[in-house]
Amino acid sequence: MVVLFAAFGIVLLGTVAQAVTGFGYALVTVPLLTAAVDPRSAVVVSALTGIGSTLITAVRERGFARWPVALALTGAGLLGLPAGLLVLAYAPERLLSAVIAAVVLGCVALVWSGARIRTGRIGLGVIGVLVGTLTAATGTNGPPLVAAFHSLGYDPRTFRATIAATFAGTGLMGLAGFAATGQLHTEVIRTALVALPAVPLGWWLGNRLFHRLDPVLFRRVVLVGLLGSAGVALAGLAG
Repeated sequence: MVVLFAAFGIVLLGTVAQAVTGFGYALVTVPLLTAAVDPRSAVVVSALTGIGSTLITAVRERGFARWPVALALTGAGLLGLPAGLLVLAYAPERLLSAVIAAVVLGCVALVWSGARIRTGRIGLGVIGVLVGTLTAATGTNGPPLVAAFHSLGYDPRTFRATIAATFAGTGLMGLAGFAATGQLHTEVIRTALVALPAVPLGWWLGNRLFHRLDPVLFRRVVLVGLLGSAGVALAGLAG
């Protein structure tokens, strides 16, 4: 019962972060859920509970999304999905934590410095493959997209809409991969069902905050969120 209550609170916190910044759900939920369940289950529970909010955001904000970019990233993500599923199934737990920490810290450095990454056709293709791999391996597929969309100069609403559209596509692919590889077992499904009501509550709270943020504050929220996520990932690795 304690595990289920903890999962509810973690999903609530992750949903608020996702609604405010457009990303961060898995970066919050996966590291925290690993304290309650095993890391592989944490990845799958996060995916099961998070897909609903990303689909809703993608539909509601569809008029602001850059759909050609989102579709290109999703298509490239399909190429990276098998590698991610192999990592999830066979990698040691500490390696999964190391991947999370390295990706998040790398994105913090990119965004903080204002460095531009390649966002042409090849660059987006490489990012898409990486996103597909991370979707299945750790669930933390947001950082490469954050860096790319900041390099493209997206305003907050375009950023949130486009990243939601990409998350929706890669999230559905990830769930299909989890089902095909036997990761959707009874305990995972039960935990996800108990935590699921936290999603609409978290979305309502986060959406109210989102509409009160100006672009400068939005960038600061992104950076602080990434730093916090990196701290959580590193703390898990140290433990």
